[in-house]
Amino acid sequence: MTGTRVVIVGAGPSGATAALLLAARGIRSVVLERRTAPLMHPAAHVISARTLEIWREYSPDLADRIAAMSPPRETVNLISWYGSLSDPPIGSLDLLSVPELLAEVESYSPYLVSHIGQHLLMPVLWEALDDEPLIEFRRGVAVTALTADARGATVTATFADAPGSRSTVRGEYILACDGANSTLRDDAGLDLRGPVLANMGSAFFRSRTLFRDAARPLLSWVYTPELCGVLIAHAAHHYIFITAYLHPAQKIARSSRDYWQQTLAGVLGTDEFEIESTGTWVMTSQTAEAFRVGRLLLLGDAAHRFPHTGGFGLNSGVQDAHNLAWKLEAILSSGARDALLDTYEVERRPVVERFADQSVTNHFRLDKVTRHIGVTNAMLHSATEAMRRRPLSLLPGRVLAPLLDRVTRFQTRRTGRLTSNHRNASVLRERVAAEIPDQIEHFVSMGLQFGYVYDGPLVISEASGETPVDTGEPTVEVVLYKPTTRPGARLPHADLLLDGRVRPAHDALNRTGLTVFTFAENQWRAAVPSGTSVVALVPGDRAQRERLIELYEVGTDGAVVVRPDGHVFWRTTRTAADAAPHLASLIDARWGAYYDG
Repeated sequence: MTGTRVVIVGAGPSGATAALLLAARGIRSVVLERRTAPLMHPAAHVISARTLEIWREYSPDLADRIAAMSPPRETVNLISWYGSLSDPPIGSLDLLSVPELLAEVESYSPYLVSHIGQHLLMPVLWEALDDEPLIEFRRGVAVTALTADARGATVTATFADAPGSRSTVRGEYILACDGANSTLRDDAGLDLRGPVLANMGSAFFRSRTLFRDAARPLLSWVYTPELCGVLIAHAAHHYIFITAYLHPAQKIARSSRDYWQQTLAGVLGTDEFEIESTGTWVMTSQTAEAFRVGRLLLLGDAAHRFPHTGGFGLNSGVQDAHNLAWKLEAILSSGARDALLDTYEVERRPVVERFADQSVTNHFRLDKVTRHIGVTNAMLHSATEAMRRRPLSLLPGRVLAPLLDRVTRFQTRRTGRLTSNHRNASVLRERVAAEIPDQIEHFVSMGLQFGYVYDGPLVISEASGETPVDTGEPTVEVVLYKPTTRPGARLPHADLLLDGRVRPAHDALNRTGLTVFTFAENQWRAAVPSGTSVVALVPGDRAQRERLIELYEVGTDGAVVVRPDGHVFWRTTRTAADAAPHLASLIDARWGAYYDG
């Protein structure tokens, strides 16, 4: 552990990404993980294209390897709703139904959104941690205390690495990546703010006969008298079924494997399945009251927890690591002051709160589909809240559990009207099907994946009038992404001719400083401050020059100035002769404020 600069507690997606991105910048870290092996019960399964871009910054081979794990897109394009799995679906969304939209989405990034179970992803990330010489990866250790020295310059983490033993590691910063039930967050006295939406239970199982004679949807919402929930298809004939419950004394939580063994056959219409694991968790929309306390920084689920409706959880944790990595490098290697880390929460909190809002919206929008059968998430939320309040919270579980089981069965049996042999099934199924197209934001969110925008002192807002570029009012849509070089936005993807090879524009980013992208390379190279890189906007395909001019929004004389994380710092349509002095003063005022001397 000699020379460790950063201690990372937790080797989930955010912790692993933080360690890898720091290593790419020459920063040594130690990763402390309480598990001895990756959790094999699936959690997240949506890997956004933006997340793959971030992993590419560490290693294109790693990003490409992970992307290749995703099934062919034509096998994960269906989202379906069922009464019974033995009946045809009530309705479906086909995410490949509009070829023109697919072509547009393909232009956003070198990658597409991928569907890879976290149980398959994490072994690959852990292998990368093991292979990286600047990372010491310790499994099976639990951090028990953090102490700062008298000057506050370093923090010591004490951890148990064997029964009855204690070890310590010292770093200049501690990253809390220890999940939704973060011990480090709780020990720092940081509360979570936001509602509890539901208690959730799940079963991970394998079945070779399910959907054998029909197209297999990626997601199937299933509403049967036995059980209501969502079925997620994974690789190698694996599935996970997720449902809600009301109290920990109910069998689904108290004796989980027995519950699922008894229940799944009736839902699936087959007893040919093998349960591999089961689990429970609390679905919330909560954010920590602060993302930083001194030299402790919170990332991922330790900082914010979303409903699973939207797939933002894993991806936002990766984005947290991305936002922090270059700032930590600036402090630890380039002379920046500790105050630079104050911009982490300033930039990330509005983004994760927007993701949380969308996830909650998706969760309750599902009620438009299910209100016709009397099963809604709004009802579930009300019941969950009631369980947490008096007088119900005072009742013993042995009394509540059978009562809640009966209430749940009474509610779910109404879904029997969806089965094909019910006299009113056709009318009811039509009503349900009519609501399905309105669910598209739940499954397609390119506008949020790529369009999230940072604000704060490290972004020069155009509201100041300093940059005369008029492209209309800034908007961030959910479904469709409008590429823009507006300050704070992610630099739009484009294939450029870089050093004789066609590569993504993001490959040219200066990892430790600003990068100027311009068509007028020679003029800007002669005018920019030292330490600022200049990249010529030469399209990989010369026929795409006009499109590239339109995409970058600054004409042929101007420039887009980009931070190490690929977000735009400033832009101008003016020439280098006119604008470079202003850029130098902006860099001195905004960036120089965080550097001594």
